[in-house]
Amino acid sequence: MDNYHINKNQQRWELVKEGAQRASKTAATKAEITQIASDYLQDKTASLKIHKEDGTIQEERTFPRAADPRKTKG
Repeated sequence: MDNYHINKNQQRWELVKEGAQRASKTAATKAEITQIASDYLQDKTASLKIHKEDGTIQEERTFPRAADPRKTKG
């Protein structure tokens, strides 16, 4: 499973694959990059960690949903 992160870099939000030197995708807003990431990862098996501006993790998503190791509601 590949791991991706959404981080703020200066004035842009970036989707970065763990271990990569460059961003896979960029956007002006967090909402925009989150939608772009969802579309980009739809047909991949991946984990997406969405970070706040301060760098802490706000949310984690698994693609596809069936690959989520935790069977929890919500």
